[in-house]
Amino acid sequence: MARNILVVEDDRNISDLIRMYMEKEGFEVRSAYDGGKAIEEFEKQAPDLVLLDIKMPFLDGLSAAKIIAEENLAGTIMLLTAYSEREFIEKAKVSGVSGYLVKPIDEKSLIPSIELAVARSQDIHRLRKDYEKVSSRLEDRGVIEKAKGLVMAKQEMTEQQAYDYIRGLSLTKHLSMRKVSEMLLRRSGE
Repeated sequence: MARNILVVEDDRNISDLIRMYMEKEGFEVRSAYDGGKAIEEFEKQAPDLVLLDIKMPFLDGLSAAKIIAEENLAGTIMLLTAYSEREFIEKAKVSGVSGYLVKPIDEKSLIPSIELAVARSQDIHRLRKDYEKVSSRLEDRGVIEKAKGLVMAKQEMTEQQAYDYIRGLSLTKHLSMRKVSEMLLRRSGE
C-alpha cells in the first residue's frame, strides 16, 4: 500500500483535512498548492500516490497528471475534484489517472478509494513490465533468428547447428545470444 502521499490542492482547508485523515491512518503526507509546485515536490521525493485537484492555478490537475504519468513520477495518480461531469472523467482516463474522488471528501470512503486505485495502478505497472519483457524477448528472438539464417546460409549448417554455433559463441564470449547475433549480422553487413 502507498505510504508516501502528495496532496496537491489549492484550497488549504481541504488539503489540511485530507492530511489529517491520511496521517491518522499512518500515511506520510506532503502538500503542494498548485501543479507547478507539485512537480517541484517530485524532485525531492517521488510519492507512492499523488492526489491532484483538477482546477488549480498555474498548472491544472489534468495537465499535471499527464506529466506525472509520462515521466513516471508517482506510483498512482488520483484526482480530487468538485467536478463530476463526463468531460473531466474522459480526460482523466487518458491522463494516466487511476482514481477519481469527488469533493467533499468523505473520510470513510477515502482510504478504500485510495487502496483500490493503488491496487489497480500496481496491476497496470505489472502488466506494462510483463509486456516490455515479452517485447524484448520477441526482439531478441527476431535478431537471433536472422543471425541463425545467415549462419545457415554462409556455413551450410542446419538450423540446430546454427543455433548451437551462436549459443556456443555466447557462452565462450560471455555475451548474450542477441549481442552475438548482432555482431554476426554487423560483420556480414546486414
